[in-house]
Amino acid sequence: WKTYVNRPETDELRRLAMSVLGNGLFAANRDEDALIVVEAELALRQRLGDSESNILMTQGNLASTYSRIGRLEEAVRTERDVYSGWVKLHGEEHEQTLRAALNCASTLVRLKRLEEAKTLLRKPVRVARRVLGENDEVTLKMRSSYADAVCRDTGATLDDLREAVTTLED
Repeated sequence: WKTYVNRPETDELRRLAMSVLGNGLFAANRDEDALIVVEAELALRQRLGDSESNILMTQGNLASTYSRIGRLEEAVRTERDVYSGWVKLHGEEHEQTLRAALNCASTLVRLKRLEEAKTLLRKPVRVARRVLGENDEVTLKMRSSYADAVCRDTGATLDDLREAVTTLED
């Protein structure tokens, strides 16, 4: 038994089982239960020295769970960590990096931290348009999120609002 329990394959099975369980609970809207599992999965992955990519994906799942249960400040802190982690791992032009920027900005909009959301998205929107293309789902969502932040901003100029409306119409 000891030999089996301490094998590397067993660690991978544990990580996989926790991931499947956490995702299943999340899909079933059992968010508080999912949170417990995802936190445990992240701790396990970190303790076992899992790949940075797997750790960032798990942190992204954790941020999504925080967001679903209304813990938006924790979600945005985690999303910032995930975004900077993807930038360090793959650079600013990688699709995972761009998705992380979008997730963080979306939470900032929900928190009504509109200036932060706009600042965060300015460069990634241009990068997404160039790298992923105008009609890519991530590009479209980023542009929409940016326009949403502009429209909600009480300090937006008339030109800003026109640009946002044009973006949303596009």
